[in-house]
Amino acid sequence: MSVRYPRLRAVLPILSALVAALVLAGCAGPDPDQAPAPPTPGASGQGAVNTSPDQQRIRAPKVDAIAAEVPAAIRARGTLVVGLDGKGTPPLTFHADDDRTIIGIEPDIAQLVADTLGLRLDVQPTSWENLFLAVESGQYDTGFSNITVTEERKDKYDFATYRVDTVAFEAAKNSPIQHVAQPSDLAGRAVAVSAGTNQEQILLRWDAKNKAAGLAPMKIQYYQSVGDYYLALQSGRIDLYLGPYPGSAYHVAVKGETKIVGQISGGGDITADIAAMTKKDNGLVKPLNDALNAVIKNGAYAQVLQRWNLSNEAVPSSQVNPPGLPRT
Repeated sequence: MSVRYPRLRAVLPILSALVAALVLAGCAGPDPDQAPAPPTPGASGQGAVNTSPDQQRIRAPKVDAIAAEVPAAIRARGTLVVGLDGKGTPPLTFHADDDRTIIGIEPDIAQLVADTLGLRLDVQPTSWENLFLAVESGQYDTGFSNITVTEERKDKYDFATYRVDTVAFEAAKNSPIQHVAQPSDLAGRAVAVSAGTNQEQILLRWDAKNKAAGLAPMKIQYYQSVGDYYLALQSGRIDLYLGPYPGSAYHVAVKGETKIVGQISGGGDITADIAAMTKKDNGLVKPLNDALNAVIKNGAYAQVLQRWNLSNEAVPSSQVNPPGLPRT
């Protein structure tokens, strides 16, 4: 489940200062659009973030052999219809400063894929729930929206991977906590998490291990919005927040009030993958996979991840339908 952020007007002064101080070389997100050079890291360890409508996105050349693999109906239409979550989750998918232009790493990577396939990108923002229904019905050709591969989802969809699924522990910048890597590091800590997410399941398993080892239980807390989590961090009501790594990295970059003190797989003890999703057996997953491998090989993919400060989630190659998170 994605963590939502409000739109970015509140952080524009911070972004302006970063842009003035740094050499801005990119934006923040892979999916439908892309363009510039890699950003210069800031004091937080992250790069400056371009949130203007002028994204200067990185593009990729058409590869005729891969374009020929696209199902005939999509080739004839000339567009790749990509669904993504429309509520706004920086740096994945969100609105630029004009409150209209959709930017982020998800549209950037989707743009690279569309370019490689010789298709025009048609981005369709929608709700998380409708995204799956629209891909299943064929309304959207594919979904690029931080979608984790699971065994249950593989019953209805095919997947071509393009990022490692990672979650992060975030602490206040002045917190004495320096590193979280195992359950015992959280014994007795107040940790916030979103209900119904993979990261909640990780915390519950870690807490059970601590209790079985005779360690102090965690104080797991839930809030209504991301803003509430960060207010709780700053006030000291919680020690840590566990959420998707992309959102935490973005927050550290634009606000400078917190720090990341640990990263683990989104599957906990199991490797988890983020992937482009398409309807099962519709003939599109192979060209998606081949296009992703083409942009990984030519370097455009690495540039996109770097401009959004997500290079640590890079994969060496795209895989079709790898083992997913187990059924629950």
